[in-house]
Amino acid sequence: MAAMNSRPRSEHETRLRAQLGRLLDRAWLHSGLSLREIARRAGTSHATLSAYRSGRKMPSFVTVMRILDACDLAGDVELSPRVRARNGIDRGEELEAVLRLAAAFPARPARALRFPKFGPAKRTAA
Repeated sequence: MAAMNSRPRSEHETRLRAQLGRLLDRAWLHSGLSLREIARRAGTSHATLSAYRSGRKMPSFVTVMRILDACDLAGDVELSPRVRARNGIDRGEELEAVLRLAAAFPARPARALRFPKFGPAKRTAA
């Protein structure tokens, strides 16, 4: 049941919640512990931990780090630039264009060249 003051989630927030749920699932599987034991170690309830994993609730950064620590994992954070567009072209559109170009080439090259072979230059009398 949704809370009275809940707001609709943006697509971005929904994606983040799903990513976080997958991260917590991997941590749980890695730990070999029960969800109840992880919740106890992290200082939260089993129900709350399940809500984080399913994306129904969004934990704070500190809570995520506490859960990872309860799973005997370190939560290292690494930053990288997000590639969205280059030269005004969306990266997905650029990939589609490259794939169309690749499809225009034959799957197997011909055994013999169909172009003239170039050999040593012939000398002409001046």
